[in-house]
Amino acid sequence: MKRIQPYLLATALGLLPPLLAGCFPVVATGVASGALMIADRRSTGAYVDDEAIEWKVEDKIKARFGDRAHVNATSYNRTVLLTGEVPDQAARDEAGRLAGEISNVKGIVNELRATGVSSLSERSNDTYITSKVKARFLDSQRFSVNAVKVVTEAGVCYLLGIVTQGEADAATEVARTTSGVLKVVRVFEIVSGDTARQLDTRPAEQKTSGSPAK
Repeated sequence: MKRIQPYLLATALGLLPPLLAGCFPVVATGVASGALMIADRRSTGAYVDDEAIEWKVEDKIKARFGDRAHVNATSYNRTVLLTGEVPDQAARDEAGRLAGEISNVKGIVNELRATGVSSLSERSNDTYITSKVKARFLDSQRFSVNAVKVVTEAGVCYLLGIVTQGEADAATEVARTTSGVLKVVRVFEIVSGDTARQLDTRPAEQKTSGSPAK
């Protein structure tokens, strides 16, 4: 497995009426997912790969460690961020290795902590912090909120996305000043302003085909 490139390193997606009704959420979910992909700077191919990578990584690590570990895998543009808790350093290293064995993974950012498994209340608090950060992103109107993904673990806010340097700095500042955030770790892929604009204005058919912007 290739090592993640420097700009991706962390720094200090009758019966007939009932049957029809049951199908609606699936259809609605598909529409919502399509809208998210169109608004995303990743190609559709990368977006779909990321969804598959996340559950494959978590499933593989769960099979290995069971309830002794709590691991979240967040994949963005095929780079995997591992957060959560494992029993010890050896388990941390093994989890990273297992994640790297999944097809289409191009890099690993291993932020797992060798400590006891977090409680439900701690995880709920992290979810609350993430929601606050996202809300503040929206209120700030300083960058496209679709460009930045937020993950919080033990009060540490991880930011992922394909962004310009200005967007990265703005997102970091907003997250850093959000109540409850202890530290911000950036897992960004930095691109130029021209590249960001090209990705934002890419025709939908290009995103569907997964073709990168020229």
